[in-house]
Amino acid sequence: MFIAMNRFKVHKGSEHDFEQVWLTRKTHLEQVPGFMVFHLLKGPEKDDHVLYASHSVWRSQKHFEAWTRSEAFRKAHSSAGAGKPLYLGHPEFEGFTVLQEVKTDAGAGVAAE
Repeated sequence: MFIAMNRFKVHKGSEHDFEQVWLTRKTHLEQVPGFMVFHLLKGPEKDDHVLYASHSVWRSQKHFEAWTRSEAFRKAHSSAGAGKPLYLGHPEFEGFTVLQEVKTDAGAGVAAE
């Protein structure tokens, strides 16, 4: 498996707008070969920003890379950067190859609180 993450430093006061961009957009991920799951994460608040991350899990790095060259990727990112700047600098990409996964059936279907 491969995990792809982008970290965003969102300007304080822009959290709602940033979240709405992500929560209302069409991701076009459900039919992409190798796609497994996506999470939008909200992290700690700092002096000048709030940290967010997009986190997607893929069957392999090759599947992820194929998606970045696909029409689904272009559609999902067609309005990126539109409107006022919501975050400091560019998103920071991090890619990880999964070496170990530990899970339980009890965690299946748990929704965010």
